[in-house]
Amino acid sequence: MSRPTTSLGVIITGMTYRLLRAADAFWRPSNQMRIENTNLGQQLELGAMGARLWRLGPGQASTKHRHKEEEELYVLLDGKGRVRLGEEVLTLDPLDTLVIEPTTVRQLFNDTDTDQLWLVVGAPPEAANTLEMSPERLAELYPDGPKALPPELSPE
Repeated sequence: MSRPTTSLGVIITGMTYRLLRAADAFWRPSNQMRIENTNLGQQLELGAMGARLWRLGPGQASTKHRHKEEEELYVLLDGKGRVRLGEEVLTLDPLDTLVIEPTTVRQLFNDTDTDQLWLVVGAPPEAANTLEMSPERLAELYPDGPKALPPELSPE
């Protein structure tokens, strides 16, 4: 018996799911920091949450940012994770999980010699395209600008 399908998944007795195979995921560099990422939320057509995989190479950092309403869950999948929360720096091991409240300023960074792979899930999803934000919105969410590096990666 054949099962009805959609472009992303299979419908089984009233249950619907969407599957994105790793080989089919679209990866691209982020707008500001050029970090390789794949927008799982967009590719899987999520509505109530956002989700991305981020791969930080040695010497890279995500944007230093906060959110207005979006709470984020960070799971380090591979590597030795480093994250700055305000002035505090945390080091995470694979499968360590961190939840960050919306207004807390945060920044992932990689001051190691191996890649880090992060799963970041947030809800409710907020628009995150810095190229489409007003100067006021950029200043609110990116207090030091969207390309600020953490002290650990800043040139001396």
